[in-house]
Amino acid sequence: MFPPHEAAVRHFDVATPLPDALQPLQTLANNLWWCWSPVAIKLFESIDADLWQKSQHNPVRLLGLVPPARLQELATNDVFLGQLQDAQDALQRHQSRTPWFDSINDGRDPFTVAYFCAEFGMTESFQIYSGGLGCLAGDHLKSASELGIPLVAVGLLYRHGYFQQYLSHEGWQMEVLPDLDFNQLPVTRVIHNDKPVTVTVDLPGRTVHVALWHCRVGRIDLYLLDTDLPENSEADRGITGQLYGGDMETRIKQEIVLGIAGARALEAIGIRPDVCHLNEGHAAFVALERIRRLIEDHDLSFDEARQQAAASHCFTTHTPVPAGIDRFPADMIKAYFKDFHPSLKLDMEGLLALGRDDVFNKKEPFSMATLAIRTADWCNGVSQLHGEVSRGMWQGIWPGVPEQEIPIGAVTNGVHASTWLIPEIADALDAHTAPGHRRQHPEDFDAFKAIHHVPDEELWDIHEKYRQRLVDFACKTNPFRPQRLGPSYRAPKGLDPHALTIGFARRFATYKRGNLLLRDPQRLLNLLNHPNHPIQFVIAGKAHPADHQGKELIQQLVRFADDHGVGHRLVFLENYDMQVARYLVQGSDVWLNNPRRGMEASGTSGMKAAMNGIPNCSILDGWWDEAYTPHVGWAIGHREDYDDPNTADHYESRALYDLLENHIAPEFYARDTTGIPRQWVHRMKQSIAELGPFFNTNRMVAEYTQDYYLPAVDRAHRLAADRFKPAVTLAGEKARLRYAWPSVHIADVALDSHTVPADQPLPLTVTVETGGLPADALLAQACYGTVSPTGQITDFHAKDLEVDTTTSSDGTATFKGELHPHTPGRQGLCVRVVPAADLPTPIHEPGLIRWFGQAKPTPPAKQEPTPEAAATTA
Repeated sequence: MFPPHEAAVRHFDVATPLPDALQPLQTLANNLWWCWSPVAIKLFESIDADLWQKSQHNPVRLLGLVPPARLQELATNDVFLGQLQDAQDALQRHQSRTPWFDSINDGRDPFTVAYFCAEFGMTESFQIYSGGLGCLAGDHLKSASELGIPLVAVGLLYRHGYFQQYLSHEGWQMEVLPDLDFNQLPVTRVIHNDKPVTVTVDLPGRTVHVALWHCRVGRIDLYLLDTDLPENSEADRGITGQLYGGDMETRIKQEIVLGIAGARALEAIGIRPDVCHLNEGHAAFVALERIRRLIEDHDLSFDEARQQAAASHCFTTHTPVPAGIDRFPADMIKAYFKDFHPSLKLDMEGLLALGRDDVFNKKEPFSMATLAIRTADWCNGVSQLHGEVSRGMWQGIWPGVPEQEIPIGAVTNGVHASTWLIPEIADALDAHTAPGHRRQHPEDFDAFKAIHHVPDEELWDIHEKYRQRLVDFACKTNPFRPQRLGPSYRAPKGLDPHALTIGFARRFATYKRGNLLLRDPQRLLNLLNHPNHPIQFVIAGKAHPADHQGKELIQQLVRFADDHGVGHRLVFLENYDMQVARYLVQGSDVWLNNPRRGMEASGTSGMKAAMNGIPNCSILDGWWDEAYTPHVGWAIGHREDYDDPNTADHYESRALYDLLENHIAPEFYARDTTGIPRQWVHRMKQSIAELGPFFNTNRMVAEYTQDYYLPAVDRAHRLAADRFKPAVTLAGEKARLRYAWPSVHIADVALDSHTVPADQPLPLTVTVETGGLPADALLAQACYGTVSPTGQITDFHAKDLEVDTTTSSDGTATFKGELHPHTPGRQGLCVRVVPAADLPTPIHEPGLIRWFGQAKPTPPAKQEPTPEAAATTA
């Protein structure tokens, strides 16, 4: 070991000086705008193509590798200096143009949205992401920059990023942790008042110091947190060591740093965001810190502070299964928050209740997603189907509320077009609209429809070029490992650049069924070895290091290729990252996805492929459930709901083989006299024109802005007016409702008739025991609709009833109204009472709903409500 352990080491940096004429390269390299700018990418590549590859497309590192003589040569090269000026001008235009946001802000005062996420994927050379969530977050920032959203982002700066993958001789996934050199990344320590910014968080028995780094993403500031500081213990320095590494203890420490230290870091540099967007439950502790700060600054109660904070919190869940949610044992929360919870004016049981679906079940672990839901007025899934799944998952938080009314919406994901779209396709679109229009107006989604004006021959030539590019990349990075196959094995020539190439790339989790292709080995071999219509598969993806079953799926695929000598038809690309993804989603002919239905939240890789004219063949799950039409791709199955996973695998694998054999391969190989598959190219154009306008993050971020950020700003500002008086009033009103609610009861529902002619009104009278509340504090509703064969009401309508009499001496009030059923046949009716107070979401306050037919509750002993009791019952 050198130097000896006792030797003192002093550090210094050696930098290659840039000639004056090349100084703008430094600015370009340190703004990640370059990674979605073709002119900037070509500029860096032209410096030295080999070093560009060696640097893993990292311009900061590239500039440190280029020999001084080459830099001096470029400084006098008029062509290169012209390219440099073009890139400077493009960045200047991006930063200075009037963005879409200015046109819709409607004169509001300046505000800031803070976007918290555990990972960000902007480019392959900045490895602080693992997969889809990180790439989505990176694309969110890029689109926010293009649209001009006033957004800052907060994440963690991992010293070792996410693991690098390689396969053993037996096809078993192995992991290596990289060491990220922050000096060779586009990040700088944040300096405020001439000092590096450092904040602290308290963990059991010690204080942890957290440094703040800054990264520029176009117009957007991304702040990254780092605990690898000499002030911390060796264990605490490793908190930000690895993305999704370590055990549950590591995870809670990372999430405390992300949420609590993240909020404190923004405040330390003068940013108090008006809205916080929590992208996944990892960031949910942000809510507790913001509530604590409101209490400290304004002497509010917990409920009052929570009303104010929740009005400005947006929570996006990306998880369609309970197993994917971070849940911590109660004892762990007690250990980490024993000194924090008093600052919330909340006892420990009140804090634990915030993370339980069933607040009365003390054996239930603490869920980060549930904490986020209970402290955010705005919640959504990431596809329409995922919104439905999420409403079912968390229905227990709102007992008695029908699933369709659970206040969890949906904003379908997208992908960032300028990052993932083939440059030649982008140029072709621009050529058939006004020059530069698509880049100058990224909110004009109809620009994708210009693909119909591009000649078939041009689009097909572009596609064939990128298939060849994928094949070359696959053959270079996958030498077929003859050493693994034995001395008698002769490596095949490799993938066929003209064969139907199907891409499959995603995290290798069991529900994604990476081995569904292997269900009928002989049928798969027939597809691979077909004499006229051969099919080849290029597969990539990582299994979580702790997921043994996921690793087995990878090994099954590799061994199948080895055992049957089809390594030239079924190739596994190691170390799936953004670079590998780009080759796949731009060069495949078909994008395959076959998860168990209901378990894929969205699936953005298929959107990237579709935007490039690659048809999808997928289970009707996630985004594909709403995107699919027969013109743009193929559906595996018909939304069947199988009780048995083996049955689903059997039928859906057969459906997949049938599509490949009888529809996909014949269409791909059907060529006209010029060698163009006209029907296939038409499908490619339909995919770009129909799916490109919607499934992109510019549409997605615009939707978040209009449906979540702006309403959240408005609501938060209303509640904060007059020194938070509206928030205090709202919290008090909810406390009074909760206090009285056990005594609210629907005593009687009277229909004037049990048969009514179609389109004729049906009078209804409802008598309610108000529990001491004034009648106008309650809203009686008739919920009616068609009765299913199982006796359930389907697609019900909620009709508000009018107060007919105020509260009488016996504590009852009468509500009347008329039903207007339009569908003949058996109808069902239920009546409910909910708060009629001016609440942001009147019927969705947890626990405040009463249905006719429910047993009359026993009122609790009369006592004044407390913040702790209110939090528990919420």
